Amino acid sequence: FAGTADGYIYTRLGNPTINALEQCMAQLENGVGAVATSSGMGAISTVYMALLGQGAHAVGTSSVYGPSRVLLEKHFSRFGVESTWVDTTHLDNIRAAIRPNTKLVYIESPANPTMQVTDIAAAAEIAHQHGALLVVDNTFASPYLQKPLNLGADVTLHSVTKFLNGHADIVGGIIVVKDAAHYKAIRGMMTAMGCNMDPHQAFMVLRGIKTLGVRMDRAQANAMKIARWLESHPKLNWVRYVGLESHPQYALVKQQMSGFGAMIAFELKGGLEAGRTVMDNVKLATLAVSLGGVETLVEHPASMTHASMSRAHREEAGITDGLVRYSVGLEDADDLIADLAQAFERI
Repeated sequence: FAGTADGYIYTRLGNPTINALEQCMAQLENGVGAVATSSGMGAISTVYMALLGQGAHAVGTSSVYGPSRVLLEKHFSRFGVESTWVDTTHLDNIRAAIRPNTKLVYIESPANPTMQVTDIAAAAEIAHQHGALLVVDNTFASPYLQKPLNLGADVTLHSVTKFLNGHADIVGGIIVVKDAAHYKAIRGMMTAMGCNMDPHQAFMVLRGIKTLGVRMDRAQANAMKIARWLESHPKLNWVRYVGLESHPQYALVKQQMSGFGAMIAFELKGGLEAGRTVMDNVKLATLAVSLGGVETLVEHPASMTHASMSRAHREEAGITDGLVRYSVGLEDADDLIADLAQAFERI
C-alpha cells in the first residue's frame, strides 16, 4: 500500500490480466506505459482530467467523435477549461487557435466521421513549440496502421471497443503514453476516478488483438473495392476514403499510415431523406453506432453519433445531414456492394 513494492491489491489499482493488455498496447504503440479504462470515453475523460485544469485551454479537431468535443464544451467549461475546435488538416488553423494558456492539442486522424487526416508530426511540432502536449485518438487506424507516438505525439488513445477488440462484444478504452511523468499522472487520475477496465474486458481485447492484422487486411481490402465502386455511383455527391487518390490528404496518408483502414464516409444526393432510406433498406450491413468489428456497420452521424453536437458545429466540421459513415467488415465485398446497390435503388 505504501507503493514501495509491486503487487496486486485491488483491481482498480492494478490487475494481472489488465496489466497484460496494458503491456501489450505499450509495446504496440511504443510507449512507456498504458492505462486501460472501462470505455473509450473513460480514456478521453482521464486524459482531459489529468492534463487540463482551471484556466487551461485546449485546441481540437472540429470533426472529432461528438462526445469528445461536447465533454470539453459543455462540462469542462463549467470548471474554467476553454476549448477551440478547428479544421486541423490546415496547420495554420492550429497555430491561430493556440493561446498562451493552451495546454493540449487534441486530434483525431483519420477523423470521425469526415475521414479528414491531420499531419501528426507537424501538429506535434506546433504543440511543443508552445509548451502544449499532443494527444491523438488513433481508434480509426489502430497501431497496426499508424503509430502516433513515433510521429511526435505525447499521448495516443483508443476506444478498444472498435478495431482492437474487433468482435463488438465489449466496451473499453486505453491510453498509451510516451513520457513516464505523464504516464504517472494519467494512471493516478484513472484510479482516482475509478474508470478502470474489468479483467474480463481485458481478456477479450487481448484475444481480439491476436487477429488484428488479418482482420484489418481483409477489411481494408474490402473497403478499397467498395470505395472505388461508390466513387463512380451517380447517386452520391462525394466519397471519402483515405485510400482513394481523390482524398484531399492522400499524399499525407501514404506518408504517415501503413494502410488505409476500413472506414468510409459518403454523402448521398437527396440529403437526410436519402440517407434515411439507405439506413432503412440495407440488409447485410447492420445499422449501429459502433465500428471496427467483423461485421459491416452503417450509421448516420447527424442523428446518431454526433447528434449531441449543435447543427452549426456539425456543419462547420463538415458533418452534413447527408453524410453516411460505413465501417467495412469481413463479409464478401461483392455482397456488400450488392447490398448498397439495392438500398440506393430505393432512393
